[in-house]
Amino acid sequence: MSADIPLNINIKEPRWDQSTFIGRASHFFTVTDPRNILLSDAKLENARKIVHDYRQGIVAPGLTEDELWRAKYIYDSAFHPDTGEKMFVIGRMSAQVPMNMTITGCMMTFYRTTPAVLFWQWVNQSFNAVVNYTNRSGDAPITVSQLGTAYVSATTGAVATALGLNSLAKRVSPLIGRFVPFAAVASANCINIPLMRQRELKFGIPVTDENGNRLGDSSKAAQQAITQVVISRILMASPGMAIPPFIMNALEKKAFLKRFPWMSAPIQVGLVGICLVFATPLCCALFPQKSSMSVSRLEPELQAKIRESSPGLERVYFNKGL
Repeated sequence: MSADIPLNINIKEPRWDQSTFIGRASHFFTVTDPRNILLSDAKLENARKIVHDYRQGIVAPGLTEDELWRAKYIYDSAFHPDTGEKMFVIGRMSAQVPMNMTITGCMMTFYRTTPAVLFWQWVNQSFNAVVNYTNRSGDAPITVSQLGTAYVSATTGAVATALGLNSLAKRVSPLIGRFVPFAAVASANCINIPLMRQRELKFGIPVTDENGNRLGDSSKAAQQAITQVVISRILMASPGMAIPPFIMNALEKKAFLKRFPWMSAPIQVGLVGICLVFATPLCCALFPQKSSMSVSRLEPELQAKIRESSPGLERVYFNKGL
């Protein structure tokens, strides 16, 4: 079939140079675009067809390069990079901003009472569990018991941290108390993500050469991938949970919020949303999605296998997950 665009465009890789932070940020601003969650199933399937056809050398008449890249990013926003499965809608990266701004805004508004802390930490960890499972690296299945252990452990850790710090915060200024939800979220991320991806730590994630040829599975690669994701998630939450407390603390002293106290939650959600629109893609871009490590840092048996099959290979590559 005749094509209006060349067949050598590498749509397996992002449009922008992923060796630079600017390139990765441009990529993730597109991937995390909240408008993508409004796309219909028909548009998602059409994007998948365009991408799959192009990989087979088939190009629809009249398709432009910009349309091809748009289809690729719609495809990436909704389908898992390793399994090819359509991801659960609230687990997609395009749902991060609207979901997190709502949950985080409410966590930071309703943090003073124990029932409110319990409820919103539970909601947040339920959402995190969905996101972590949806964006897990590799094609390794996770059992219901592993999922349940990670979920219960992270929720317990977040609630315990929040309640413990809440009791301490009562002795200090109200401003300090506003940072309790952030401490709880950070501690929960350190628990939730490794537990949700424990199978990867045990059995490893797929590692490839630079051309995508699978070389084996590595737990060492999984450790690096999960560490990078934990750091990114904590930093992603930082602006939205560190900046609004100062603003809200000042606003609550003004006549407006004293007259309309019910406006506190919507204002807080809006402030968090503004922060997350930028923090989400920028923190996702901190580390390359296609992460790499030296062959010498892999497990000895995998090193031996690689040196036998690919003697000159120095680095391996893997999807770190999100």
